[in-house]
Amino acid sequence: MADKLRNTIARFAIIFLLIMMGFVGVVSMILYIQTSPTEKAKWSKIEATQVQTNLPIAPTRGNILDANGNLLASSLPQYVVYMDTRVEALHLGGDTLYHRYIDSIANGLSRIIQDKTPAEYKKMINTAFYSKSKDVRKRDIRLHRGRINYVQKQQLQQLPLIKRGVYKSGIHFDEKHKRKKPFGRLGSRTIGTIYGEDGVGNAGLEKSYETRLHGKEGISTRMRVAGYWTNVPVKEAKNGDDIVTTLDVNLMDICETTLEEKLQEVQGDWGCVLLMETHTGQIKAIINLDRNPADGQYYEMMNHAVTRVEPGSTFKTIAMMAALDDGKITINDTFYVHSNGWDYFSLHHSDSHPKDTCYTVRSALAISSNIALAKMITKSYDGKADKFVNKLDKMGITRSFETDIPGSTPPRIDVPNDAVTISKMAYGYSVELSPMQILAFYNGIANNGKVIRPYLVSRIEHNGETLEKFDTEVLQSSLCSRKTLEDVRNALHDVVWDNKLGTASVRQWGGRIVAYKAQSDLVHIAGKTGTAQLFHHGHYHNHEHRMTFVGYFPEEDPQYTCLCMIENPKNYPLYDAGYDCGSVVRKIAERTMAYGWVYEYNDGQMIFKKR
Repeated sequence: MADKLRNTIARFAIIFLLIMMGFVGVVSMILYIQTSPTEKAKWSKIEATQVQTNLPIAPTRGNILDANGNLLASSLPQYVVYMDTRVEALHLGGDTLYHRYIDSIANGLSRIIQDKTPAEYKKMINTAFYSKSKDVRKRDIRLHRGRINYVQKQQLQQLPLIKRGVYKSGIHFDEKHKRKKPFGRLGSRTIGTIYGEDGVGNAGLEKSYETRLHGKEGISTRMRVAGYWTNVPVKEAKNGDDIVTTLDVNLMDICETTLEEKLQEVQGDWGCVLLMETHTGQIKAIINLDRNPADGQYYEMMNHAVTRVEPGSTFKTIAMMAALDDGKITINDTFYVHSNGWDYFSLHHSDSHPKDTCYTVRSALAISSNIALAKMITKSYDGKADKFVNKLDKMGITRSFETDIPGSTPPRIDVPNDAVTISKMAYGYSVELSPMQILAFYNGIANNGKVIRPYLVSRIEHNGETLEKFDTEVLQSSLCSRKTLEDVRNALHDVVWDNKLGTASVRQWGGRIVAYKAQSDLVHIAGKTGTAQLFHHGHYHNHEHRMTFVGYFPEEDPQYTCLCMIENPKNYPLYDAGYDCGSVVRKIAERTMAYGWVYEYNDGQMIFKKR
């Protein structure tokens, strides 16, 4: 028994001694590694190769959609195809796997990508496979200089060798995203563009909603798995949100086609069209077309809709409303117009339709008399230009508003420093408004005096779930008194429907109607024409004009407000804002009501109902 106990103690002693020797050995080795310069450098080098390198994972950019869910801009996946000929599986067993499939791979690549012959692909891959170079780029090669689409990727993945996986074939795909606009140039400047492969918005809605569209980057780390370096996700990327706009591609197509037809006819430098829902403020179409001098064709180049310009005679309605609402004039007051024009201090005013006659305030707007409007405003605010500008401010005309489009310019309506300028302001010179701001004012007239902000984005979604919703925003609860509004609406009716005076009514020759401007039997429109001489190189040019028509329809129960502006049409001396721009709005109105509405008659009255 005693011998057994001694043997057991001896065994434990030996084991304890071995453990202690091992412990001392480990501690000694640690001390040696930390103190020996050679060993320290060796293990530091190994440590450096094992460091996990964090790499960003790019999120997929969100989509931009129209009001009906049609894609206006989307990030479609594309792929760069690589082959790593260093993969160990290709070199095992006397190269049998590689030689068994090289011909089928070369044939498949040629058939699917269609940029090289099978022989050219085989030569490229063979060169990399047999290369002894230590340069990774010569052995991990890019098979196709461009990118392939998702369908091509799926087809390549069905090839015999590639089906075995990346660690057997060496073929791998680097996913990229390409921003596409399925409807081409339609509303392209408003939708916007992105810069570079990082997809940073630099114009339009792409820029305005960059943060929401871009999403949040994820993180991956570079690790060696099964003898092959790969990226392993640590934190998944959060894809961008989707922006749902108020735009309607069908109405945009109507507006673009109609505008381009007219621009080709008159060879204008540029043109823009805006179509807005009267009661909601939703922009249903926004089109900008510029003429390219190189080929004479029209493209989306600039967003003229939010860039301020001298509005010309469309401003007469604003000036007249101010004077009427301040009680300075009445709708039936008369103003004499001489065919030789009128001098106010040093400034000479003239009309494009010279005639010795008297105009009422109502008929002066219908025929768009510069002289009558200048007399009207100077009589009302003579020596008190600040009162005029203050009234415009109370009407909300001088204030800017958000448009969802970067680069929007605010209105410029300053109190003049001289006594003369106010007479020019009366008919739209020495003031500047953007087409969007002009549209908002006339929409207020159509909307019973309530001015609402035109807007382009209705909601923001993620995976079909609404994150944020945008509703109608009232900018001005009332433009003017009810009586003033009624007087102004009657005058705008005459602009289109008074065949003797209305500048947007009809063209007559020899007492016969030869053409209709904004006048239509299908849908009744009310609105105002505007013509402004272009100012450049220090003076105004008699034969260069900016033409505008802005109106609302159906006049009986306005549902839409529409503006068309054309810069420098070349049809002198036949240029005519009522015909050049009024006919564009007329055709848009007819096609818009035919697209989404039906007509019914009730007790002899035309009633419009949505389909």
